[in-house]
Order: sequence, then C-alpha cells, then structure tokens
Amino acid sequence: MAELLLKAFAAVFAAVVVLSGAAVSAQTHHVLGGDGGWGTALDVGSWLSGRVFRVGDKISFNCSGTDNNIVELESPEDFHSCDLSNPIKLYTDPISQIELKKEGARYFTSANPDNCKNGLKLHVPVESQEYEPHPHEPPFEPFTPHEPPVEPFPPYDPPQPVRPPPQPVRPPPSAAAYLNNLSLVMFVGLLICYVVV
Repeated sequence: MAELLLKAFAAVFAAVVVLSGAAVSAQTHHVLGGDGGWGTALDVGSWLSGRVFRVGDKISFNCSGTDNNIVELESPEDFHSCDLSNPIKLYTDPISQIELKKEGARYFTSANPDNCKNGLKLHVPVESQEYEPHPHEPPFEPFTPHEPPVEPFPPYDPPQPVRPPPQPVRPPPSAAAYLNNLSLVMFVGLLICYVVV
C-alpha cells in the first residue's frame, strides 16, 4: 500500500514539475532597444515589428540619464497626445523591468514631453498565454500555386499491339494436282511390283 502511495505521489510531483516548466518556458524577456536601450535614437516601430507580448512576459527599459525616465499612462488619448499630467507610474531606475501580468493595452512614454512628441513612446498590447494569431499576423493559408489548375489526365488506354499483316494464303491444291500425285504414286508402286515379280 505504501509503495502504491509513493508511486502516486511521484507521478503527481512529476506532473507539477513538467507543467511549471512549460509555464516558465513560455515567458519572453523583451529588452527594449537592445544595446542602445531607451533613448531618442531608438526606432520604436522597428523594435515592435513582429513582436507579440503575452501575459507573463517582461519588458526591460535600459535608461541612461534622467531625461529618459519612463512614464506609464492609463489612456490611449494621453498616450497619443503625450499628456503626462496623470501618469499611473514613473519608472526612474536605470534598468526598469516591468512584468506584464494581465491582458490589455499598456502605454509607456518618455518622461520628457518633447521626446514623447518625437516618438519615444511604446504601446504594448498584452495577449493571453494561449496562442492566438497576432492582429498584424496574416492568417495561415496553405500554399497554392499561381498556375492554373491542371486538367486531370484522361484514363489510360494502352495502345493495341501491332500485328504483322497476315501472310497470303496459298490456295489449296486443285483436284488435278491431287490426282496427278496419286497417279505418280500408283505408277511407282506398279513399277516396283513388276520389278520384284
């Protein structure tokens, strides 16, 4: 009984380890701007291209100087107009790591309004952990050639074998030829009889 209980416990423990490993491996750490970090030289549009943000992912802002602090805004209107008067949070650490804990849009911008107006801002759409096609990702379509469809082949009809033309048939011997041969045989037979007797 104890052995069975131990095996059941081991199976549950293994399942928990496997499932927790899958959850950890599904997270992505996005380093904003790579080595250049968060600053006026960052091309945010290029950096965002092709990225998908999911619940559990992390974003790292590498800032240099107070001019590049980060403000998180609540509304898309504040984000687009660079209205920094009502921020949710101000990030002042040189390396700010932000965990994306739930689905929805997050809005980050430079704490300097001029930098924000020059494009130093980041809209992060956070998606669920399960895979769903990214809104900018075209739906999967199987490959279709650009050539018109090929007509199906007609059923296979093997060619008929070529037979040589029939040889001309000799006409049967005439009755006269038959009688002629018979006469010859009779004559030879009589001759033999005559010689022998």
